[in-house]
Amino acid sequence: MSQRMQGQPMVILGEDSQRMQDKDAQSHNISAARAVAESVRSTLGPKGMDKMLVSSMGDVTVTNDGVTILREMDIDNPTAEMIVEVAETQEDEAGDGTTSAVSIAGELLKNAEDLLEQDIHPTVIIKGFDMAAKEARSQVDDIAEEVSVEDTEVLKQVAETAMTGKGAEQNKDLLGQLIVDAVENVTVEAEDGSSVVDLEFLNITTEASGTAAESELIEGVLLKEDPVHEDMPTEAEDADILLMDTALEIEETSADAQLSVDDPSQLQQFVEQEEQQLKEMVETIADAGVDVVFCQKNIDDMVQHLLAKEGILAVKRAKKSDIEFMREVVDANIVSDLDSLSDEDLGFGDITYDADNEWFVVEGDNSHGVTLLLRGSTDHVVDELERGVNDALDVVAAAVTDGLVLAGGGAVEVELARRLRDYADSVSGREQLAVEAFADSLELIPRVLAENAGLDSIDTLVELRAAHEDGEQNAGLNVFTGDVEDTYEAGVVETAHAKSQALSSAAEAANLVLKIDDIIAAGDLSTSGGDEEGGPGGAGGMGGMGGGMGGMM
Repeated sequence: MSQRMQGQPMVILGEDSQRMQDKDAQSHNISAARAVAESVRSTLGPKGMDKMLVSSMGDVTVTNDGVTILREMDIDNPTAEMIVEVAETQEDEAGDGTTSAVSIAGELLKNAEDLLEQDIHPTVIIKGFDMAAKEARSQVDDIAEEVSVEDTEVLKQVAETAMTGKGAEQNKDLLGQLIVDAVENVTVEAEDGSSVVDLEFLNITTEASGTAAESELIEGVLLKEDPVHEDMPTEAEDADILLMDTALEIEETSADAQLSVDDPSQLQQFVEQEEQQLKEMVETIADAGVDVVFCQKNIDDMVQHLLAKEGILAVKRAKKSDIEFMREVVDANIVSDLDSLSDEDLGFGDITYDADNEWFVVEGDNSHGVTLLLRGSTDHVVDELERGVNDALDVVAAAVTDGLVLAGGGAVEVELARRLRDYADSVSGREQLAVEAFADSLELIPRVLAENAGLDSIDTLVELRAAHEDGEQNAGLNVFTGDVEDTYEAGVVETAHAKSQALSSAAEAANLVLKIDDIIAAGDLSTSGGDEEGGPGGAGGMGGMGGGMGGMM
């Protein structure tokens, strides 16, 4: 960039820098954002397809989870990364609806581009989108149905809807019930009478053996460990449990030391002194009435032998996360120093051992913590199953916390679009066009659901609009039959929180992109700063998606 001043050029940017302004910048940003949105669109709904993602290390991920796809993609464009943040925010805040949020953001930008071509200023479009998003969120609350933790059937339908189209779909009836039971186990009542779901007290353990139909809910902790000594007991009822995060062995000195002995008796005395220290450790544990020891670090071989003689079960090198979770289940303190051990530090519970699978199950008295054991035939299957179950857990928890659910299958989007068009009539100025564009963007969801199911998207949308004009606000698409029906009654239920969050995230992302009218890059416009040649508009410069996205599309 240069500017003539008194006949001499004024150089402001470096030789390798690039700049794009006004409509060129807007077009570039919109194209990049839409490319991201379109990359995940085919995964939407029960009939959505999966993506195979291969990392640079050769690791393979097969999934149709929107946020997982976008995180794994090698995206090399700053604008595209802004859209990825929409998915990550949606996942963090709502747990599901990532593909919907990103798709709506892309459609908003597509419709905004049409308005820009009509010489409507970006700030007008941004204001209209803000007005539409605010109105849509208020209408979501008006459309939503109330639900509580006691409405187990509706909550199960919420879980099944979240899992449909993912690896969990074939066994969604069983898994849906397990998820509802798990959420009920970790739900507590707050002082104001509201329900609070403590998902941190819910562990998910996966096992690449068997089928998803063999998954189960364990009211306690599942510990994939063995007893440290074959002569130890493997089960205990009403056991006093000690949790430790330090090793049961002689501590090594921090400084190197050399021992000189004059005769073998001195060496024997040294060894006996070490043995005495180890015996004292075991005596302290036994005198405290401990039945079971779970240690985060190592247990000396001699300590193992002595504990076995005392009839005390011990497990070494347990995961820190398992020890901390067990603390809540058995109501124990984690002990770092045996000299300070007291009765108050011990937990209380039942221990059982599954020899076939080689794991312990630790259950506490009125345990608040539970473990969801998921099984699948292969690692890829069980990984996708876990992603689906995690989404379902999040949305069921949100439904219990917020107490609001909606009809799925595109029903809420068509109803919101209808109400937004009515609202647009009350908006003066050019913002009215942006509100109408927002309404049109929402109808992308039922259109894509129909396309992914092999149905005619135009005919489907016409039928949906007609049903909603007749007052059927829960009319959505049954992707398996192609019929328009009351999806709430059919058991296709989503959370109001996820829908509101998707509207907010999509609108904010679109507005952020639209507000940019100037791009200045120190070099090639990519997050990795590659050395590809090409200026604005070139495949390696600002005009393309960069090398990273090109390989994934």
